[in-house]
Amino acid sequence: MKVLDLGTSSLREVNSVLQTATTGEFVVSNPQGAHALGCGLDAPVTLRVEGPVGYYCGGMNQQANVLVDGNAGTGLAENIMSGTVTVTGNAGQSAGATGHGGLVVVQGNASARCGISMKGVDIVVGGDVGHMSAFMAQAGALIVLGDAGADLGDSIYEAQLFVRGSTTSLGADCVEKEVRPEHLDFLAVRLADAEMDANPADFSRYGSARMLYNFHPDDVNAVEAAR
Repeated sequence: MKVLDLGTSSLREVNSVLQTATTGEFVVSNPQGAHALGCGLDAPVTLRVEGPVGYYCGGMNQQANVLVDGNAGTGLAENIMSGTVTVTGNAGQSAGATGHGGLVVVQGNASARCGISMKGVDIVVGGDVGHMSAFMAQAGALIVLGDAGADLGDSIYEAQLFVRGSTTSLGADCVEKEVRPEHLDFLAVRLADAEMDANPADFSRYGSARMLYNFHPDDVNAVEAAR
């Protein structure tokens, strides 16, 4: 295990070591809220960050397993492709945004727009998520063990949303759907992956009503009337 100290090394130096590694375990000490730490990793390495991080930690991750022992700022694991990014505390806005694959775990709360435009990533949040979470979510799953803020799943495509607590309101074209056995099986697997203790049967499922997929002729009249 190699220790990289941001108290004595620059962020560029630390990221260079991480980005060029092909295997191994690394610990980053004294992160001091650094932005863009551990971005662009593309190897099966393990990274543990001993403290809070700033914006975009673990962004564009491929293959690596990243653990942040603390809180994370905006854009955690943005555009993640594979691997895992886990935060033991809370995450700022847009956690897991545009993610194509992999698993993002926030053990605490996630702020607004969690999972915005997600494209295949699975996100598990142990607490609550803020407003506009899963906005324009295209694929993947957002699993929330707490409550969801206003306009959940606004303009959603085919992502699946599971909320154990309450939802303040649903966004445009997002509706509650039946929880079938295959969804319970999926939840059981992903909750185990995230090391979250919850009963899959306690979750409600939300998804697209598919009313915004196609253009309707009457929309033309509405636009003309508004002019």
